[in-house]
Amino acid sequence: MRDAPSHVPEPLALYAIGLGSNRRHARHGDPRRVLLAALAAMEGVGIEPVDASPIIASAPLGPSRRRYANAVALVASPLNPPEMLDRLKAIEAAFGRRKGQRWSARTLDLDILLWSGGAWSDAALTIPHPEMARRLFVLRPLTTIAPHWRHPLAQHSIRQLLRRLERPRPIDRKTQAHAAGGRSGD
Repeated sequence: MRDAPSHVPEPLALYAIGLGSNRRHARHGDPRRVLLAALAAMEGVGIEPVDASPIIASAPLGPSRRRYANAVALVASPLNPPEMLDRLKAIEAAFGRRKGQRWSARTLDLDILLWSGGAWSDAALTIPHPEMARRLFVLRPLTTIAPHWRHPLAQHSIRQLLRRLERPRPIDRKTQAHAAGGRSGD
């Protein structure tokens, strides 16, 4: 009888990946279908989808006029963060994404939002995504699949971050009066 190996394999890392599209793809069709095709493409490159949020529509950031289809996927993978980024960039390129298209209409945008290893930062990548806590189109879908995942820097759950962003803000009467060209207290 042989002894069982003493080496226990490491569990796969879990990533939250933001998906966005606001341009049709010649083969896959409208932006919602592009996101579904992107999820399928991940499976073929060492990334295992675990769960995916509903796809939502959101207003564009920057100069683009087209509305986005957005979703978040939880994926498991043996890849470290730089390797994951390389795989996601390769998928974007396969869908027609070109470098230098920041803030413009795009067929596919894939962003690493969170990683089960916590925070990561190098010249090419920052995890958690620096803007995620300020973006409803990220937090709303992420809350549907990982509401209790804690942001490693803010130390709040995704649900708490969403509530903070959605909470009504008091009106600053001085700023409002100044913007209208009047004086406060008149």
